[in-house]
Amino acid sequence: MLDIQTYVFFVTSFYLYSQMNHNKTLSCLINEETKDESPSFHHFTTQLHENLPLNSHPTHLDPQASPVLPQSPESLWSYSPLQTPSQPSLLFCCISSLHRNGNIHSIAVSEDLVFTGSNSRRVHAWQSLSSNCHAKGYIHANSGDVRAMVTYSNWLFTSHKDHKIRVWNIRSNNGSFRPRKVTTLPYNHHLKSLISKQTTQQHEEIISCMAYYHIEGILYSGSFDRTIKAWSINDKKCVDTFIAHGGNVNDMVINQLNGYLFTCSSDGTIKIWLRVYGETSHTLFKVLCFLGNPIYALAISMSQLQESFLYSGSSDGSINFWEQQLSYRYSHGGVLQGHQFGVLCLVVLENLVISGSEDSTIRIWKRQKRSSNHDCLAVLEGHRGPITCLAARVQLEDLSAMSFLVYSGSLDQTFKVWRVKLLQEMRKSPLRDEDMEGNESINVIQKSPVLSPPWVKMKKQLHSCSVHKDYKIV
Repeated sequence: MLDIQTYVFFVTSFYLYSQMNHNKTLSCLINEETKDESPSFHHFTTQLHENLPLNSHPTHLDPQASPVLPQSPESLWSYSPLQTPSQPSLLFCCISSLHRNGNIHSIAVSEDLVFTGSNSRRVHAWQSLSSNCHAKGYIHANSGDVRAMVTYSNWLFTSHKDHKIRVWNIRSNNGSFRPRKVTTLPYNHHLKSLISKQTTQQHEEIISCMAYYHIEGILYSGSFDRTIKAWSINDKKCVDTFIAHGGNVNDMVINQLNGYLFTCSSDGTIKIWLRVYGETSHTLFKVLCFLGNPIYALAISMSQLQESFLYSGSSDGSINFWEQQLSYRYSHGGVLQGHQFGVLCLVVLENLVISGSEDSTIRIWKRQKRSSNHDCLAVLEGHRGPITCLAARVQLEDLSAMSFLVYSGSLDQTFKVWRVKLLQEMRKSPLRDEDMEGNESINVIQKSPVLSPPWVKMKKQLHSCSVHKDYKIV
């Protein structure tokens, strides 16, 4: 049996050989300032292209680049690197990749439309299909740096560099994409007479996250100014504002069943907020504090049994999760380990958890039914910078597999679309005997680390605290 050094040498050698004999270009670079129309995606025919260092030619490879498993020449699908090829549990491939001149900060999904926000003033819309993606159009705003986006029904909410929120109607007319701006928050119809009042309603710094409570029609926004604001969409005004944390408010999610608002911050805390019954003010319900590391991302998983799991991504690369108990109280259930650096974004899809990290990788985790145990099914490699945003959408299912799309954006200025298939035997996830032993200790899921890409190697030379701070302000 080969040891790990021999295995890595063999895979790296195969990778270098295959790339030195490949003559296709890496991607199509499109300059947004010189092209008014929305660009089309460039389709990759192999996943090996995604692991080359930036500005490199296929014949001049970085020997320190992360090796990947060779692909079958008959199929674009890749086996999960954490499973044996003879019995794969999950298959995935990158079906589209777009390289833009600007960091991708936010992604939102509305039915078959996907929206991407970046440093630019344009919010691009893409129509997502099972085989590829193509440009549908774009929304042009007066301010760029779209850090957060939320969709509901025909509405799209976007936050911008001017510390304002814009509401768009994205309803399609006869298949054509013709967005229309509904309003800007704070609403400035009588700006001259209300300028002092509007100033107090507006965030003072970057709006980093948003969440929409559709039952009450309230949009929540969190900012680096440490405050949270609640906006009444019907009244077009801010109905409540309060200082929520001692540091940047990085992310928020809402439980649509009861209106509980979860927020996380660089101060290392997660807080649960409740709106006072019959009023617009909010009160602090509970503080979840674990290890004190800055927390960058949140996600909540709901089931038909009204049980929920709350996930949080920390600066140390860990993913902590809490399980809802009686009286809507949450108890810490464990920690998922595998990422080398901070977890910047999380998304849940049924009993799957998808995480994006500063180490430029995406991990797919699966929670076992009737248990709090999690398994890491796959590591998606291809980006060459921190993964800043994620989204996912389930496709039509068949008897043998569950198929879904994963959308990822990164500071390497690329937006990627991944097609993933979870085989039926893994979806059933029969409860194992060892899961019934009643072990309630923290579940630490440790998997083989991913070999560091060049960006990670450069980051190791910097002080971790300063890097986390710089990232959130860039």
